Amino acid sequence: MLVNLFVQGGAFMWPILVVFALGLIISFERLYSLSVAEIQTKKFLKDVEDIIRDEGIEAAKEYCAESSSPVASMYHEALSRIDQGIEKVEKTIASAGSLEMAFLEKNQVWLSTVITLAPMLGFTGTVWGMVKAFQDIAKANDISPTIVADGISMALLTTLFGLIVAMIIQVFQNWFLTRIDKLIIDMEKSSVTLLDVLAEKNIKE
Repeated sequence: MLVNLFVQGGAFMWPILVVFALGLIISFERLYSLSVAEIQTKKFLKDVEDIIRDEGIEAAKEYCAESSSPVASMYHEALSRIDQGIEKVEKTIASAGSLEMAFLEKNQVWLSTVITLAPMLGFTGTVWGMVKAFQDIAKANDISPTIVADGISMALLTTLFGLIVAMIIQVFQNWFLTRIDKLIIDMEKSSVTLLDVLAEKNIKE
């Protein structure tokens, strides 16, 4: 049934399918990357604070260097500047955090492109289907439903498929943005905690 509808939709169904496949590939890559980043980040943030308190700055730097968490490099950069003062550490976290945000938001622009492009291709197919319907009317010199059925069917199907593709990828993107926002909030909270731990460590020392 679905294959028949795809064939009836005409040539514009193929670029819509290609765009959909691209959107799914990017979505699955983001799903995997963000899931791994979330798991690694939660463990890393908890462990690094404990190491700073129990074993000291140098041990924490070694842990950061060995960790595969996306925020590990940010913390390593910050801890490497602890001798320059807490303010320098805070600025380092802020600038390095921007780079980590870029990693988390990677490929979101392509998902937005798919969401925009799929309906546009569908609407283009709709216009082409209506053109075909009018051409068929002109050839037959008649406006019976049978003559225009193919063109109108093509027009409606391309719009339908384009909108469905856009809606599916939009759901993925919204979910990713929610996960990214949560990760960023966790990182910001942890940064505040890290600064408190470092300040406490300096005071004690």
